Amino acid sequence: MEHTRRSLLAAGATVGVVGLAGCSGGGGGGGGLNFDAGAYNCDVSEPSDSDLDYRPTLGNPDADVTVQAFEDFTCGHCATYKLDHFPTIREEYIEPGDIHYEHWDFPLPVNERWAVPVASAARGVGARHGDEAFFEFASAAYESQGSYGQGNATEEMPGGADPCAVLADVEFTTYAEAIQSDRSEGESMGVSGTPAIFVNGSPVQEGYSAEAISSAIDAEL
Repeated sequence: MEHTRRSLLAAGATVGVVGLAGCSGGGGGGGGLNFDAGAYNCDVSEPSDSDLDYRPTLGNPDADVTVQAFEDFTCGHCATYKLDHFPTIREEYIEPGDIHYEHWDFPLPVNERWAVPVASAARGVGARHGDEAFFEFASAAYESQGSYGQGNATEEMPGGADPCAVLADVEFTTYAEAIQSDRSEGESMGVSGTPAIFVNGSPVQEGYSAEAISSAIDAEL
């Protein structure tokens, strides 16, 4: 499959700036989305009807190629991947139906305060509102990285999410068990840093750039 020269060059240029090492834990800050319950007029209570088996996916579930992305919402390299490289993969492979794409959580964590709570919030949005809502919320979370809990309170969060439901998933880390299960699966596959991208079960050794992932996908198509 051919890809737009412009999109791959743009992806490659970004990689040149940030490198491909990825995150390996420790340090980091939380940005923009406000997860502070005090900023909202919410009576936050522990969720009781959550879909704990929810897996965020996009694309064609019957495709011959499955891409798994292991991410930590507090990892700066994951933010770079999701905001700068993932859109190319989405346009070139997911939207045409060439691949099945799966999000997997792998809290290192870079930031112990926010890694699991933010992942839990994102999963809750997806479980209630669908996969598109999950990925919209996830992108907003990455854009907010570094200041979680410090943004302005809004009536509606990304993905059409109810802020009170989001805050409940943050406070009670509703999806913590599922998130840790993802991490265990990643460890069994050899993941030690994020983002870690697998194509049909094999790691993309050249890093997380759109060009590297495209090459791995093309080899399987």
